Amino acid sequence: MKKTVRVLLSIAALITSNSYAKNEVVTSPQAGSRTYAQNYKDMVLAECIATAYKSEPKVAMDAGSSASALQDWTYYDWDKNPYAIVNHLVEKYLARDYHNPLVESEIKGVRFDFLKCLDMYHSKELDMLVKRVVIHPKRTYRQDNPKPIKPK
Repeated sequence: MKKTVRVLLSIAALITSNSYAKNEVVTSPQAGSRTYAQNYKDMVLAECIATAYKSEPKVAMDAGSSASALQDWTYYDWDKNPYAIVNHLVEKYLARDYHNPLVESEIKGVRFDFLKCLDMYHSKELDMLVKRVVIHPKRTYRQDNPKPIKPK
């Protein structure tokens, strides 16, 4: 199960990350250069993963911490986005009953929670929520908070 969770988290990282040059050394999260809308969606995906894998403490802690960190690079209306709305959306998708007889014959108890989180991530419902709560969805944290120019 732990190997499966690691594979799923690796896939999530690939889906939500940007491409970088081979020789570029990345030393910090790249969320500051993604749009507020993208960061909001990433935050909700991380929340879904944390909820889905709460029985795996390290996975839940990492995904939950990532969701919290993404809040720093997201600009949304707290009054329009109580946690309950996101929690309801996550719970709605995780409650889905997905079946695949071929997989289930080999792996007992598979719930397809990661697939449910991906479906939520790509859903019209999440897109509508982004439009409703994210302020300046096409802007980025780095656009709004440029690094100060260092004197020479």
